[in-house]
Parts: sequence; C-alpha cells; structure tokens
Amino acid sequence: MTGSTPISSSHLVRLEGAGIQRNGRWLVRGVDLSVAPGEIVTLIGPNGSGKSTTAKMAIGVLSANEGTVKRKPGLKVGYVPQKLSVDWTMPLTVRRLLSLTQRLKASEIEAALDAVGIAHLAGAEVQHLSGGEFQRALLARAIARQPDILVLDEPVQGVDFSGEIALYELITSIRDKSQCGILLISHDLHVVMAATDTVICLNGHVCCRGTPAAVSRSPEYMRLFGGKAAGTLAVYSHDHDHTHLPDGRVLHADGSVTDHCHPDDGHHHAHDHDNDHGAHASHHGHRHEHEHAPSSLKTSPEGTHHHVR
Repeated sequence: MTGSTPISSSHLVRLEGAGIQRNGRWLVRGVDLSVAPGEIVTLIGPNGSGKSTTAKMAIGVLSANEGTVKRKPGLKVGYVPQKLSVDWTMPLTVRRLLSLTQRLKASEIEAALDAVGIAHLAGAEVQHLSGGEFQRALLARAIARQPDILVLDEPVQGVDFSGEIALYELITSIRDKSQCGILLISHDLHVVMAATDTVICLNGHVCCRGTPAAVSRSPEYMRLFGGKAAGTLAVYSHDHDHTHLPDGRVLHADGSVTDHCHPDDGHHHAHDHDNDHGAHASHHGHRHEHEHAPSSLKTSPEGTHHHVR
C-alpha cells in the first residue's frame, strides 16, 4: 500500500516500509520512522544514503512508491533546507526573508526573530550575516507559523563548533517550549548524539536505530562512519553550570555574561563506553549533563533489508 493517510494523535508523522524509486533505482526503501510531539529524531548516514529523501517523503514533498506515509491531519511543517537559493545582487533584509514565501504579521516576524536571538538584525541585509546568524534567520523563518514539526536539513552548516553547540541548544529550547516534533538531518555526529532522543542510521535503508548510546555501539554505525564514529562511543552526559543564550553568549552561574565559556568552567563529562572500557569521567573545561535512558537497539544487517520499528 502506498500513499498518505491520517494518523493517530500520538504521532505527527509515521512511515511504514516506505521507499522512493527513481529511474528504476531505489533511493531509499523499507523505512520505518515516526516523530511524536516533543521528540527529536535524527537521521544520520553517509552522503547519498537517503536522509533528505526520507525527510521530504515524511512531510509530503516527495511521494512514496512503496509503503505507507501517515500524517496528522492539518499538519503544519517548518522546514530549514540544506541549500537555499538567494539572489545576492538583490537587497534582502532578514525581515523580508521571513515573509518571502508566507504571509506573516509583523508581530509574528518579531516573535520568531526574538525566539532565535536575532531580533536586532531584523533590518540587516542577509548577505552580510555570519554563518550562524544566517542559520538562525532560516530557523526563525521555519518557526514563524508555530509548526507542529520542524524538519532541519543540516542546520549548522557553515557554523563553527561553538556556534554548533549554541544552535543545537537553541533547537532543543524551541522543542521544549513549543513541544513541536523535530526531524533533524546531520553529519555532526558528536554534537547530535548528545542533542537527540532517537537516532536512525540510514544507508539506502535503516541500518540501525535506538538511543544515541545504543546506536553509537552498533557495528553498522561503526562500519558506516569508521574513525569518525569512535569519538561518539563516549556518549556523555552534561551537567550545566552555565547557559548558552539565544544570541550565542554564555550566562554563567555567577550571573555574568560573556561571549565565550570561562577557561575555568568545569566541563565534567560522565562517559558511557563499551563494556571493555567501562564508565569513567573526564574533565574538559565546563560541565554538561544529558540523561539517555537505556533502550534496546534494533539493527538490520545490510543484506537482509529487514526493518523493525
């Protein structure tokens, strides 16, 4: 059975055995995936593995050639694309960017820009924004109509590492405040593993899925990402003694605000390694804590195309 049908209130979108074929070749197939309100689901995988295709299939931009795709009736989608074509020869302010493809009230634009920490840039020209500011502008554009689900395709591209941390914390904050679901696509394995609820590893089909801790130990995950995956074997918890503000500055426990973390901020990570190494703590400069509940890992050997959800 193919097509799109309504879904129960417990999920915003749900894919069951879904796939897309082009010119006789399957771009992705057999995908089981669901996103509930308030849940962050991250799709990871190598280039060409079907991540963006799967996300577009979930929200109806692309139609499935097999399986079922179910969506909440009247689902409102906010979308941050991986690439956005902008004619840089034309003057375009941040305020105008938000209303290019949607009719927004001035109050909605102001609220969206304030939510992502760039209200002061409303009149700035987009071409003069930094990478982090531009991504925040795109995020503001996506949340302006208060969507049920946010689809973020590589939302931290062109942003330095400290900016990545701040953006992911902003995304988590938006989820916490609005309880929207988030479908995230990323190559930033280390940061994503600490910022998501469920990880789905794709390579034309679902290779493995589960909590970040479970996926990071998966042989399929290690095989796909090799050396890049080794660091995420230490899926750690963070205990914050500071807060990253929406504009990227840091609010410290003593009430001071700086552009960067203090050198002496304790960054204590409780690392969760495999059984051969055991758990240990290391000191890195400031403290963070994320709890990852234990979960069984569901894997599908590449040759079997057996998918479990």
